[in-house]
Amino acid sequence: EREALIVAQAGRPGAITIATNMAGRGTDIVLGGNVEKQIEHLESDASVPEDQKAGQIQKLKDEWQALNAQVKAAGGLRIIATGRHESRRIDNQLRGRSARQGDPGSSRFYLSLDDPLMRIFAGDRVKAIMERLKMPEGEAIEAGIVSRSLEGGQRKVEARNFDMGKQLLEYDDVSNDQRKVIYQQRNEILEAKSLVNQIANLREGTMDDLTRAFVPAESVEEQWDLPGLQKALVTEYQLDVPLHEMVEKSDSINDEDVVEMVVMSAKAAFQVKPDMVGEEQFTPFMRMVLLQNLDSNWREHLAALDYLRQGIHLRGYAQKNPKQEYKREAFELFSQLIDTVKTEVTKVLLTVRVQTQEQVAQAAEAIEQSAELVGNVQYTHPNDDGSVSEEIAPLNIAADNPFAPMPHVGRNDPCPCGSGKRYKECHGRLA
Repeated sequence: EREALIVAQAGRPGAITIATNMAGRGTDIVLGGNVEKQIEHLESDASVPEDQKAGQIQKLKDEWQALNAQVKAAGGLRIIATGRHESRRIDNQLRGRSARQGDPGSSRFYLSLDDPLMRIFAGDRVKAIMERLKMPEGEAIEAGIVSRSLEGGQRKVEARNFDMGKQLLEYDDVSNDQRKVIYQQRNEILEAKSLVNQIANLREGTMDDLTRAFVPAESVEEQWDLPGLQKALVTEYQLDVPLHEMVEKSDSINDEDVVEMVVMSAKAAFQVKPDMVGEEQFTPFMRMVLLQNLDSNWREHLAALDYLRQGIHLRGYAQKNPKQEYKREAFELFSQLIDTVKTEVTKVLLTVRVQTQEQVAQAAEAIEQSAELVGNVQYTHPNDDGSVSEEIAPLNIAADNPFAPMPHVGRNDPCPCGSGKRYKECHGRLA
């Protein structure tokens, strides 16, 4: 705000305002100064009486008229720039401030041969012309070829920046499409009154994927790994499914039947939990589990996309399109994200332990009873001299003295340990 106030008064006669080409953009520079700002400051000044404000405002307007005419007679606002911007739009905006709404004004740009634009796009050519014409050092050069070379360089830089922005947008579109899918699912979870169908789809998909890892599709019984499947169900999801007994009892069974057995067993094990506490109380817990897993895995997925993007340009050395490779691998990472959320949510909901109100009350009562037992324990602290106030009766236990002397044993006598060997061949070796 203060920057805008300073730039607004740059049109006063004799004022020299030093600023960057981006300072005070959007601020109106009026020749003679911005009288509106002065009037606003005067109206908000409580120290000036109300009956005097009208006269002072008119006085400011009259002074501004004189200052405005003085600046116009001097040629208006003069813009002196010490360099050219990479973008022609910024330079044109700077020029346009010197000719506001038909007011007189002028602009002048001073450059050095060591400026970035001159050095890259016109430096060698201008230096060759200066050497050919034997121009003295420090001489000003005003030629259309220099201006055209600078404009051509600005066009090239603008085209390069445009391509960079376009490429950035193409990469961001990939994560943006995935973000729409995740946020849509998240909103559905937040707005849904019942999550039974969503949880059922996740559970069935997880059980199907796990079963297919041990029982391939369209395979025969000899190709099945039922022990491995049972072990995975018990260790990961605490599901004890008697697959061997089911297979032995059935005369004809295929891989689809095995998948159906696992899915139905998982459904039965899960349904016990909402039945114990009620679906209305269990739904907030399911919603919390879904949102926590979705949010945490989505953050990790975004970090993985950033890491992938940092080195995807190296695929160009292998004659591959980096953009296509990025889209392909980003889709694979997104598929892994969905699978991870599905697996983790199913694991939590199948392994969580649910207790009824009666079980919670019994557990609380057991804790209170244990606290009472601990409260009955008394501690006798020592006196100042370190002795205990009450003596404890000694226990009538005869402790063996580990340092009692052993009887003398001859070298050829039986060893006292009872091994049956002579002493010199048993413990006598250590003597």
